Amino acid sequence: MRGIDTDRELRRLESLAEWLDSRFRIPGTGIRFGLDSLLGLVPGVGDVLTLLPSIWLILRARRLGAPFSLIIRMLITVLVDFVVGLVPVLGDVFDVVFRANTANVDLLRNHLSR
Repeated sequence: MRGIDTDRELRRLESLAEWLDSRFRIPGTGIRFGLDSLLGLVPGVGDVLTLLPSIWLILRARRLGAPFSLIIRMLITVLVDFVVGLVPVLGDVFDVVFRANTANVDLLRNHLSR
Protein backbone atom coordinates (compact mmCIF):
# COMPACT_ATOMS: atom_id res chain seq x y z
CA MET A 1 0.00 0.00 0.00
CA ARG A 2 1.39 3.40 -0.93
CA GLY A 3 2.65 5.50 1.97
CA ILE A 4 2.46 2.65 4.49
CA ASP A 5 5.42 0.59 5.61
CA THR A 6 3.57 -2.73 5.67
CA ASP A 7 6.19 -4.63 7.67
CA ARG A 8 6.38 -1.92 10.31
CA GLU A 9 2.61 -1.68 10.57
CA LEU A 10 2.27 -5.46 10.86
CA ARG A 11 4.84 -5.46 13.70
CA ARG A 12 2.82 -2.75 15.48
CA LEU A 13 -0.37 -4.77 15.11
CA GLU A 14 1.40 -7.92 16.35
CA SER A 15 2.60 -6.00 19.40
CA LEU A 16 -0.92 -4.73 20.08
CA ALA A 17 -2.32 -8.26 19.75
CA GLU A 18 0.31 -9.57 22.17
CA TRP A 19 -0.58 -6.93 24.78
CA LEU A 20 -4.27 -7.69 24.41
CA ASP A 21 -4.04 -11.49 24.26
CA SER A 22 -0.86 -12.96 25.73
CA ARG A 23 1.54 -10.43 27.25
CA PHE A 24 1.53 -11.88 30.78
CA ARG A 25 2.05 -15.37 32.16
CA ILE A 26 0.77 -16.98 35.31
CA PRO A 27 3.99 -17.95 37.14
CA GLY A 28 4.73 -21.65 37.17
CA THR A 29 2.36 -22.35 34.29
CA GLY A 30 2.28 -21.96 30.55
CA ILE A 31 -0.95 -19.99 30.80
CA ARG A 32 -0.68 -16.64 29.06
CA PHE A 33 -3.18 -13.79 29.14
CA GLY A 34 -3.37 -10.15 28.17
CA LEU A 35 -5.16 -6.92 28.87
CA ASP A 36 -8.32 -8.32 27.29
CA SER A 37 -8.50 -10.92 30.07
CA LEU A 38 -7.56 -8.47 32.82
CA LEU A 39 -9.93 -5.70 31.82
CA GLY A 40 -12.64 -8.27 31.11
CA LEU A 41 -12.79 -8.90 34.86
CA VAL A 42 -14.48 -5.49 35.20
CA PRO A 43 -18.10 -6.29 34.25
CA GLY A 44 -19.27 -4.61 31.05
CA VAL A 45 -16.76 -1.78 31.02
CA GLY A 46 -13.68 -3.96 30.54
CA ASP A 47 -15.09 -5.75 27.51
CA VAL A 48 -16.08 -2.47 25.87
CA LEU A 49 -12.63 -0.98 26.54
CA THR A 50 -10.86 -3.90 24.88
CA LEU A 51 -13.27 -3.81 21.94
CA LEU A 52 -11.88 -0.43 20.88
CA PRO A 53 -8.28 -1.53 20.11
CA SER A 54 -9.65 -4.66 18.43
CA ILE A 55 -11.70 -2.48 16.07
CA TRP A 56 -8.69 -0.21 15.52
CA LEU A 57 -6.65 -3.27 14.50
CA ILE A 58 -9.32 -4.14 11.91
CA LEU A 59 -9.35 -0.58 10.57
CA ARG A 60 -5.58 -0.75 10.15
CA ALA A 61 -5.96 -4.06 8.32
CA ARG A 62 -8.37 -2.39 5.91
CA ARG A 63 -5.89 0.41 5.35
CA LEU A 64 -3.25 -2.21 4.55
CA GLY A 65 -5.51 -3.50 1.79
CA ALA A 66 -7.37 -6.37 3.45
CA PRO A 67 -10.36 -7.32 1.30
CA PHE A 68 -13.93 -6.94 2.52
CA SER A 69 -14.29 -10.71 3.04
CA LEU A 70 -11.27 -10.72 5.40
CA ILE A 71 -12.57 -7.68 7.28
CA ILE A 72 -15.92 -9.44 7.82
CA ARG A 73 -14.11 -12.54 9.11
CA MET A 74 -12.06 -10.40 11.50
CA LEU A 75 -15.19 -8.60 12.72
CA ILE A 76 -16.91 -11.92 13.42
CA THR A 77 -13.89 -13.04 15.47
CA VAL A 78 -14.01 -9.84 17.53
CA LEU A 79 -17.79 -10.06 17.90
CA VAL A 80 -17.56 -13.63 19.25
CA ASP A 81 -14.83 -12.53 21.68
CA PHE A 82 -16.93 -9.57 22.81
CA VAL A 83 -20.24 -11.38 23.23
CA VAL A 84 -18.83 -14.42 25.05
CA GLY A 85 -16.62 -12.09 27.10
CA LEU A 86 -19.76 -10.47 28.52
CA VAL A 87 -20.80 -13.73 30.23
CA PRO A 88 -19.58 -13.71 33.85
CA VAL A 89 -16.84 -16.25 34.66
CA LEU A 90 -17.22 -18.17 31.35
CA GLY A 91 -16.27 -15.00 29.48
CA ASP A 92 -13.18 -14.52 31.64
CA VAL A 93 -11.98 -18.07 30.97
CA PHE A 94 -12.83 -17.70 27.27
CA ASP A 95 -10.72 -14.51 27.06
CA VAL A 96 -7.67 -16.46 28.25
CA VAL A 97 -7.98 -19.22 25.64
CA PHE A 98 -9.54 -17.41 22.67
CA ARG A 99 -7.06 -14.89 21.31
CA ALA A 100 -9.15 -12.91 18.85
CA ASN A 101 -6.57 -10.21 18.13
CA THR A 102 -3.76 -12.70 17.57
CA ALA A 103 -6.03 -14.68 15.24
CA ASN A 104 -6.87 -11.50 13.31
CA VAL A 105 -3.21 -10.51 12.94
CA ASP A 106 -2.47 -14.05 11.72
CA LEU A 107 -5.26 -13.74 9.14
CA LEU A 108 -3.86 -10.40 7.99
CA ARG A 109 -0.30 -11.71 7.85
CA ASN A 110 -1.43 -14.69 5.74
CA HIS A 111 -3.29 -12.36 3.38
CA LEU A 112 -0.31 -10.03 2.99
CA SER A 113 2.13 -12.88 2.36
CA ARG A 114 0.20 -13.99 -0.73
